[in-house]
Order: sequence, then structure tokens, then C-alpha cells
Amino acid sequence: MPRRERNKFVKRGEVIEIRIEDYAFGGKGIGRIRNEEGEFVVFVANTLPGQLVKAQVKKSSKSYAECKLMEVLEQSPDEIDMPYQEIPGAPYLRLPIEKQHQYKKQSTLDLFQRIGKVADIASKFDEFVTSPESFHYRNKMEYGFSAIGYDKKLKTDVDEFTLGFKKRGTWWCAEDLNCDSGLFDKQVEDNLKLIKKYCQDTGLAPWHAPKRFGFFRYFVVRKSFKTDRLLFNLVTTSDGLSDFDLNKFADYLVELFGDRVAGLLHTTNDETGDRTIATTGKVEVIYGEDKIIEELLGLNFEISMKSFFQTNPKSAEKLYNKAVDYAFERKDTIDNSIVLDLFCGTGTIGQILASKSDNAQIIGVDIVESAIEDAKENAKRNGIEGVKFFASDVGKFLTKYPEYKEKIGTVILDPARAGIAPKTLKKVIALNAERMVYVSCNPATQARDVEQLQQAGYELKKISLVDQFPHTSHVECVVLLELRQ
Repeated sequence: MPRRERNKFVKRGEVIEIRIEDYAFGGKGIGRIRNEEGEFVVFVANTLPGQLVKAQVKKSSKSYAECKLMEVLEQSPDEIDMPYQEIPGAPYLRLPIEKQHQYKKQSTLDLFQRIGKVADIASKFDEFVTSPESFHYRNKMEYGFSAIGYDKKLKTDVDEFTLGFKKRGTWWCAEDLNCDSGLFDKQVEDNLKLIKKYCQDTGLAPWHAPKRFGFFRYFVVRKSFKTDRLLFNLVTTSDGLSDFDLNKFADYLVELFGDRVAGLLHTTNDETGDRTIATTGKVEVIYGEDKIIEELLGLNFEISMKSFFQTNPKSAEKLYNKAVDYAFERKDTIDNSIVLDLFCGTGTIGQILASKSDNAQIIGVDIVESAIEDAKENAKRNGIEGVKFFASDVGKFLTKYPEYKEKIGTVILDPARAGIAPKTLKKVIALNAERMVYVSCNPATQARDVEQLQQAGYELKKISLVDQFPHTSHVECVVLLELRQ
């Protein structure tokens, strides 16, 4: 077998400095290396045209290289000053929001043309829906404890107690969040340094990722925009728990945030995996309640710490309105028919449809049992009838209930970032629904699925983008597909 020819520009693991010239979908900046050998393309995630960056080559092929951003050496001329602490999760905080919208729209439409094979995508474009709030829009944030910090002056990692976010490009090293990031609740983030000091003063160790030991692991906060209340979750290991007074910590949170504290949960996580909820862990309520109430489009939703719920609820209202508008473009396919809401989560879209339709039977399906339990409770609380929820794998559900075939007017699809599994997509197509409304937080996998739906006889009629995540590369995409007659 002939050996694969390597490029003559960079090699895997190499650290390079490069000027970013263009923008590709998913927040990948495009740089180019030019020399006597020719021109070579380099992709660097979370970068902007005009920036000079330091990046490490993670993948190198004959025609291009994929790199991980390590440091921004020079800002883009488009960037402006902001009164917030910059964090890795918001790489475009300094880029004017209008410019962010421009990049997201163009790169997403290019994606549907290239992957989805929608040649006339520009003519299908409906609108770009902006977020009502560009700052302080998130309703959840996960802050991580670490025994390894970063000294910006020395540009090296150091042994210190930190509470914040992982340093960009590392898994072992973190940086403190000392003040408002502009994304979450200002009061919480301005007081995070005090919470860190409280934990540090106990003498118990933060999590040491390389050595895989320590006591403090995560501090997770959920916020209700409806009630302005906060639900906290402190995640620790069991080693040292007898030396930490959880009730006293709850009192301290009440001292800081007063009546805003809805509850404090404690999660025990002794697993080495990097996640807040352990499969073998224990969760207990230390203070108050274990849920908060949020409102979307006049409906109330009870949200637990584990429940999936849209990160930006005010923008989510616009997202769901767009999905419902697409579903109702031909009201006859909704009323007196069956609507299948697949990957329904806590049942938001299904409940909105049920509240607006006449005699429609809405069926919501999701594999996460806790989400379905929340969906049922939410529907009962909102007095919504005509909607049923099932905890089931989507593919298996469609096999189990073949009686719905040829009777479904509309299918709502809102899958996870990975999109729809090929076998499941075939079962969705076999339902022969007249209309599909596909909502996705990952237009790349959505475009892939749209190509298959087009081959199966569906036509993409409209596409809209919703800016759920300002200052990141992410965007929600809603498409309307109709079965060709």
C-alpha cells in the first residue's frame, strides 16, 4: 500500500502563528500558509478574520490542517472593548453583534448549499431572528473547581485553587472567573470569587484533573427569568464530605443572594469522568426546592437541575414561535390530525401547538425519562389537553406504533447536536407526513439530514436562523419541508 503523502507546510503537534483571513461555519477561522511550495489552508476554531493567533496543529492532511487555538496574539480590527471578563465559551464577545450575525448567516447558508445540496438556498431564506438580549441571556452556568491555575504573566500553569472555566486549549488547567462575563447572572458572577474563598478556607482540595483526586468539583447554577430565583448544585467527591458543612454553605448562599435562593442541591461524584452528574452519584436537597419555574409564551415549565431546557429562554420564545408558525402554514395539516413531536425534551413545542390548535392530537417522544416526567407535569400545570408524552427511543417508538403511519400531518424534529440516526430518519420518512419542521442547534448535521429528506421526496421550503447564543459560533436553525405532490 503506498504511503500517504504528507503536506510540506505543518505537522501534527506543531505550534504555529498565523493570521486569520476568512470565516467558515462553526466558528472556524481560515488562515493560509504561503511559500515556495504553494498555498496551504489552516482552520483554527473560535477565531476571527484579522486576528493573529497561536495555534497547535491537531490534524494535518495533504490539503489542509485543523488547529486548536492557544492564544490570540493580536485582535481583529473589528473587535471592540467590552466591560466584561472574557471567557473561552464566548470567543466573539468583542465582535459587534451585527458582524456576528453576518458571519453566522453566510456560513450556515454556505453549509446547506454544500452539504445539504440546496442549490437555491438564498431564495429559501426567511429571516435571521436576533436574541432579545445580547448579554446576560443564559439561564444556566457550570463553573469548575481546579487545583491547577494559570499565571498570565509567566504564561505557565501553577498550583492554585481556582473556580471558573478551563483555560482555552487545555483540559487540566483553569482560570478564575472574578467578575461578570456578560453571559450569565451578574450578581452570581461578581460574587463567585467570594464563593471560591469560602470553599478554599475549608482547607479541602479542589479537583486535580491529572491526578484525579480532590473534593470540590463543580458549582452549577440555574436561573429563572420568570421568578429571578437561583437553584444551586455543589458537586463534590465523597472523600472529605464529613469535613464540609453543607447546611452552613447553604446559609452562606442565602447570606449572599437572599430570597433569590430557590434551593441548594449536593451531588456526590466519585467518577473520574469530566461531568457534573455521575451515573453512580447521589443527589440530595440541602436547602429549599429542587426545581425552579420558567415561563415561555405564557406557559409555565418546571425545570430540574438535570432537565434539558433552552439556555436562552427569551430567544427560545422566538425560536418556538418560528417553529409553530412553520407548522401552522397550512393549518389543515394540524387541526383534526396527529402531530408527532420527536426528541421533544420537556415538551415545549408540543404544548404550544396544543394550546393553539383545534382538536389536534400531539404526541411527544423523548428517550430521557426525567424530561418526559417534567413534560407531563408541565402540561398538567398549564391545563394543556390533547398532548401525550412517551419516554422511548424515537426509532423504537415508531416501530412500536405503526398505526400512525399515513395519519400524521406534521412531524416536529428537534434532535441533539448529532442529528438523526440514519435508521431513525428512515422510519421518520416512512411516516409519509405532509410537512416536517426541523429545529436544530447544529446546522451541519441538519444539512446532512435535509439532503436525505430531499432524496426521499421532501422539498425545503423555508429556512430561518435564530441567534440563541450571542458571542459564540452557535446558531439555531429552523427549516420547513413539504412532501412533493
